[in-house]
Amino acid sequence: MKHNYTFVLTLVLAIFCACTESNKVTKEERLQQLPPDRPAEVTTMKLTARDFDHELVSNGRVSAGNVAELKFLTSEVISEIFVRNGSRVNKGQRIATLNTYSLNNALNQAKDALERSKLEYQDVLIGQGYRLDNQEAIPDEVVELAKVKSGANTAQTQYDMARYNLEKATLTAPIGGVVANLFAKPNTLSSPSEIFCHIIDTRSLEVSFPVLENELAMIRKGDKVRVTPFSMPGVTVDGRVSEINPWVDKNGMVQVKASVGHHERMVEGMNVRVSIFRSLGKQWVVPKTAVVLRTGKQVVFTVVDGKAVWNYVQTGLENATEYTITSETLKEGDRIITNGNINLAHESPVTVLKTIEY
Repeated sequence: MKHNYTFVLTLVLAIFCACTESNKVTKEERLQQLPPDRPAEVTTMKLTARDFDHELVSNGRVSAGNVAELKFLTSEVISEIFVRNGSRVNKGQRIATLNTYSLNNALNQAKDALERSKLEYQDVLIGQGYRLDNQEAIPDEVVELAKVKSGANTAQTQYDMARYNLEKATLTAPIGGVVANLFAKPNTLSSPSEIFCHIIDTRSLEVSFPVLENELAMIRKGDKVRVTPFSMPGVTVDGRVSEINPWVDKNGMVQVKASVGHHERMVEGMNVRVSIFRSLGKQWVVPKTAVVLRTGKQVVFTVVDGKAVWNYVQTGLENATEYTITSETLKEGDRIITNGNINLAHESPVTVLKTIEY
């Protein structure tokens, strides 16, 4: 019995030692498998002073610089409509026409009334003892009195209006552009109180947008803008600030307008993102990726003798992708690390993959 106990104890100790030895080998193998320290791969740029465009961002709305409202002057049946919404028209092109039967009758009646008034006018002058073949000798006050008594002035006005209404029975485009807000149908009555349609000159677009009162000093007439519709992120149109309203509203905002170039997909009322750029002269400018935080402070790494050296910086103005910076330790021509700097420490070894032109 004692012999069996000794045998079992010896067997357990042997297995334990074997397991321990196996664990030691595994740890040594793991240590051997750990990769040695390798230099971080980075991208750099040369620090130089260059022109910096400060960027302000706002939301705005597109409007046409030239819009025409078309109306019929009389209530008549619409005979024909020659265009539809979205049609591009030239100046003078026909848009729609009314049935002119009643308008022609009104013109003929006005013409007859005018002829009768002319005869009555002549009768008044003859009754005053003046000769019709020498009207230059008739005093002006007598002529005016004769016109009033005969109703010639009223008849002439009514005739002119009837002729004008007949001419305006056909709507024509006063400007070139695109037809919008056309909802009328043929064989329905026109309404002088309602707009028949709009003609929008899409080649003269404007964008209206607000800026904060404290940003007003940074905007000047003529500053460059870039407009991007929210519905079409890939479309951008450039323009210039054309108007600054000298009025701060109750919300502390100032309204600004910019004229922008033509784009076939931009339409009246479209909501857009507006970026306003103003050149602030020569500055040290780095990509935003070049600035990282270390111990709560802004740091830019430079490459010196194959190592990353951190430099405390202060960022100034910014736009969508860049900062302006100042630093007591940086100098013109330093090689700034722009990418691969997330996990760098001071004097970490680095390998420069490429140097970008910036």
